[in-house]
Amino acid sequence: MRIVVVGDVMLDVDLSGEATRLSPDAPVPVVDVSGVRRRAGGAGLVARMLAQDGWPVTLVTVLGDDDAGNQLRAHLAGVRLVAGASGYPSPVKTRVRAGSHAVVRFDQGCEKTPVPDVSPAMLRAVEKAGVVIVADYGRGLAANQQLRDVLARLAGEVPIIWDPHPSGPEPVPGVAVVTPNISEATKAVQSGAGNLTDRDDPAAAVAEVLLERWRSQAVLVTKGEEGAVLLQQGEATSRTVPAPRVEAGDPCGAGDRLAASLAVHLLAGRDLPEAAALAVHDAADFLAAGGVAALPETSETGDAAGPRPAPARRTTEPLLLARSVRESGGKVVATGGCFDLIHAGHIRSLTAARELGDCLIVCLNSDDSVRRLKGPERPIIGQHDRAELLLAMECVDAVMVFDEDTPEAVLDRLRPDIWVKGDDYKGARLPESDLVESWGGRCLTVPFHPARSTTGLADALAKVS
Repeated sequence: MRIVVVGDVMLDVDLSGEATRLSPDAPVPVVDVSGVRRRAGGAGLVARMLAQDGWPVTLVTVLGDDDAGNQLRAHLAGVRLVAGASGYPSPVKTRVRAGSHAVVRFDQGCEKTPVPDVSPAMLRAVEKAGVVIVADYGRGLAANQQLRDVLARLAGEVPIIWDPHPSGPEPVPGVAVVTPNISEATKAVQSGAGNLTDRDDPAAAVAEVLLERWRSQAVLVTKGEEGAVLLQQGEATSRTVPAPRVEAGDPCGAGDRLAASLAVHLLAGRDLPEAAALAVHDAADFLAAGGVAALPETSETGDAAGPRPAPARRTTEPLLLARSVRESGGKVVATGGCFDLIHAGHIRSLTAARELGDCLIVCLNSDDSVRRLKGPERPIIGQHDRAELLLAMECVDAVMVFDEDTPEAVLDRLRPDIWVKGDDYKGARLPESDLVESWGGRCLTVPFHPARSTTGLADALAKVS
């Protein structure tokens, strides 16, 4: 179940302030620095994102024995760190910002270094992974032959997401997906690939070249606000993965968020097209929420400026939650419905369902599904808000939205130990009984409260308006 991030780490420093005048020495702005933020960058940012979301994550990297290296260790609190010695100064990238605009960036210790050695502990940590993210930032770790041999062997056993760098090596053959952005992908194929800009979709063209060259199972070329293009082995054409439109000034960290989300969704058992679509949305949401600037503050010692959030007990990733609960010997309980205009009857039924096992996952009808079942005026509340309201309840551990008219397909993926309905079904065999019993599950009912219903509440509201 552990996610292992392999790659190069650097210390990112942001100096932020306002620029209201030019320097008398040169026609350059003077930034009055009012804030200093330090964080782990590169592979460290990927690992930190996952740890803050509550996932068990190990970071395999090399660190310098210097002040920047010590700061990186502090900023990686909450991440299981398996680090070798780089033998060189830790790279530091400092960005100066005036308001929301970057003024300049200066790098220290970022020159090319020899390929670092890896320790037996580093290799053992990689071998124990449930999914691997290779976050290559061109510092040489991904070129270590011992590490590459281990990754090549694992490629047929666990999903490996490879986020490449123009200065880094090619991915090992067989990885699940390589995730270059369009600039990186274009640079990688410039020699001998013809004029790809003349194609209808240059991203699809470079994906085709890189899929053959890298011998990966898939290539996902990201295009910023235009989304991404996914091409898999054995498929004649690529898939377009759209991105929601967001207002974001600083795209820093979006690729790291995408790789982290891909790992989570693949570990949960989703297929790559679905995982890619969800990861593109997760990256867009990350930027819409403020990107790296919105990550929790850290102090000079690396401690959180406020109380450090505890690892999440609950997750909105239902398949991974179900797998985790089952592997720990617990019982997975699921129930389903539209949950449009949540009322006291819903809360009582959900609370009763949660008491039957160790987690409760709600299978929620999508907006399209509700419209087909209830008519064009429903739902009153959209699926995203309905899911958020359900997750706000202490008794609900995760929500899984489905688009079909019945929950059979989502149940077959989730495979709960107990499927719960209201006891208005009491005495009748549930439509899902044969399916649930096919994997050894049970169907149960909990008290139904007929005086409380969404339809009745909607009708009452309509009369008032």
